[in-house]
Amino acid sequence: MFTIGDFARHGRVSVRMLRHYDATGLLRPAHVDPATGYRYYTAAQLTRLNRVIALKDLGFTLQQVRDIVDERISTKELRGMLRLRQAELEATMAAAAARLVQVEARLRSIESEGHMPTNDVVIKNVPAIRVAELTATAASFEPEDIGPVIGPLYDELFRRLDAAGVTPAGPGVAYYEDAPEGGGRIIVHAAVQVAAPLQDGAFRVLDLPPVDQAATIVHRGSMDTVLPTAQALARWIDGNGYRSAGHPREISLECPDNRDDWVTELQVPVAKP
Repeated sequence: MFTIGDFARHGRVSVRMLRHYDATGLLRPAHVDPATGYRYYTAAQLTRLNRVIALKDLGFTLQQVRDIVDERISTKELRGMLRLRQAELEATMAAAAARLVQVEARLRSIESEGHMPTNDVVIKNVPAIRVAELTATAASFEPEDIGPVIGPLYDELFRRLDAAGVTPAGPGVAYYEDAPEGGGRIIVHAAVQVAAPLQDGAFRVLDLPPVDQAATIVHRGSMDTVLPTAQALARWIDGNGYRSAGHPREISLECPDNRDDWVTELQVPVAKP
């Protein structure tokens, strides 16, 4: 048998927690010395302790933990519950990491205000191109809403193109427009240049119209960090007496596996007032 201190060390919990579990009847000592009141535990009780801690970390109340443990759920059932909670925690961590990236992008934009060079902005004519595309609706234009929509869209588009024997003839082209139902929702267009005939089926093939004048700038890096580049382009447009005249496009010039090495051209149709 182990003293309460030794058992706490083996179980990686505090003595105070073991005393609380004893008081609530969740984990009684195997033996209590009647003369001294010292509590003693056995190694076999680590099994129950592990289940109690795991279930508590899943978010169950102590009463719920007692009910579950006393019903002796199977190891398989407990493993399933833990896997579910693990997936939830991983999703929360991923969302937090994505949020940190966006905070960093906002910070960079603030720090670069008035300092980011705009001499890389080029006004040019954009010819008409034929693209195959899939569309979906995002809750807003915020990166955390666009990212989870456009990534799977492109995965599915390339899968369908491959199944149809259609080979891309140029870069990816992403563009966005306000959803007709309003409420800030955005229609996301995930497209890629093709030489296929016009059609609607597993994907839509359409001709994007030419743009007489587009203010363009090249962004290098993940699209998660595009904000400073996009806002530098916006400042150039405003500062040079132009106005936006259509939906902006994002042209994927280079998309290696490392997202930090991506090269994307931002195109905003413009006109003089």
